[in-house]
Amino acid sequence: MPAFVFPGQGSQRPGMGRAWRDHPSWEVVQDASRLAGRDIAYLLLEAGAGELAETRNAQLATFVMGLVVLDAVERLGVEPTACAGHSLGEYTALVAAGGLGFDDAVRLVSERGEAMQEAAEESPGIMLALSGVDDETARIACRRADGDVWLANSNAPGECVIAGRPDAAHRAAEVARELGATSVKQLAVSGAFHTALMTPAQPRLRKALEEATFYALDVPVVANVDALPHAEPGEWPSLLSAQLRSPVRWRQSVLALAERLGADGRAGDQLFCELGPGGPLCPLVRATAPSARTLAIAAPDDLDTLVATLAGEAAVAPAAHAGHEGERLYLFERLVVSPCAGLFELPPPAVAAEGGGGGAGGAGHATGAGGAGHATGAGGAGHATGAGKDGHATGAGGAGHATGAGKDGHATGAGEDGHAPGVGVSAGEAGAGEASANAALANGAAATETAAGSVPRPIAIGDIVGLVSGTEVRSPFAGELMGVLAHPGERVQPGQPLAWLRSR
Repeated sequence: MPAFVFPGQGSQRPGMGRAWRDHPSWEVVQDASRLAGRDIAYLLLEAGAGELAETRNAQLATFVMGLVVLDAVERLGVEPTACAGHSLGEYTALVAAGGLGFDDAVRLVSERGEAMQEAAEESPGIMLALSGVDDETARIACRRADGDVWLANSNAPGECVIAGRPDAAHRAAEVARELGATSVKQLAVSGAFHTALMTPAQPRLRKALEEATFYALDVPVVANVDALPHAEPGEWPSLLSAQLRSPVRWRQSVLALAERLGADGRAGDQLFCELGPGGPLCPLVRATAPSARTLAIAAPDDLDTLVATLAGEAAVAPAAHAGHEGERLYLFERLVVSPCAGLFELPPPAVAAEGGGGGAGGAGHATGAGGAGHATGAGGAGHATGAGKDGHATGAGGAGHATGAGKDGHATGAGEDGHAPGVGVSAGEAGAGEASANAALANGAAATETAAGSVPRPIAIGDIVGLVSGTEVRSPFAGELMGVLAHPGERVQPGQPLAWLRSR
């Protein structure tokens, strides 16, 4: 699986949302606008470069644009091995890693943008990108300028950013040219971020961070402040606060991600996917880790390139069942996603156990059904054994068996050998016999004693995995429930993953 990286302020472009306006993931913009009390669609579609350069606008617009792209990628069932974000992009990375909820993230970025705008107005500053000098040379140039200017970003070998008060920053840039800098470019931002000039913004951000809820991360996020992976939720409020006035160690973060991606020793593991506008991070990644592959995803057409890139590593397919909410992941993994927005709750224990006899949904186990009998939704480890004339074993797949279906009987969704096509290698085959059914029934008896939300446990097509504001969320897949991805009481969005299944 790839690493996801997210750009920060300065990557915004006028009209950057136009390509996404008709994509289903555009609904993220509407939800974020409601939470922020801002017309974010206007910022993404109509605002000019000058208006977008204002910190309060640039941060919110860039962050939400990243969320739109993230939502679209998640709809494909693609998940990261690890994440990182450049400055503002760290917040998007935390959402992608499951450490920060959508509502809290939007509110935090809104507060951060307002606080940094106020600090920039109180202490005006600029940021200058230097090429051709290393970090230490840039620090020397800042010291020789004898003013309020500091190293703000370490981006790639020979690429860094200094920031500070305008006069001091320009003096440092002249010294940097004397020391070998080949180019100096002013960034499209309205303050000296990641320097001491942002100190006035910290109290307001800290208060917002105290009010937010951080969760254990599904995958680690490499932090800007120390370029180390962090997965513990309690570490992030201080990391995000410190980030305001600390240099972004992006070069070091890329090296940490590359090391993590290559840890398993699999070919092609060092794939970095940049999610968001502009694509500024891909060149920095390639300069830092020359063996890494990069892919910028900034428009819907880029999703096809992502699927094609991953085709040799994993099968990505659309949801299997019309009328059900679900997405396929890799060959043996599935996601069940939310059909609507609302508060997530686990099902009551009795509901969670219902139909859980080895994963048989609907009618559970129907052994020897004859005549016009139906064994509906048998899947996972469930069995529809001996369905007779005109009998149906509907949806048997995954590890399920449609055993001995009689004349005119149907094993709907089961492949020629009892395999559900496209779901992966099924453990079941037609004609597996009554012994398999009996074993599954025994397993099912134990499963019914499992409390709601306990994992792993068998699950079948149609089984309830949770409720969103009272709406039942049923699995379109059969297999084993490996984990519940949303917290009880968490506000979830349409298409947000709620449960993770592994087919058998």
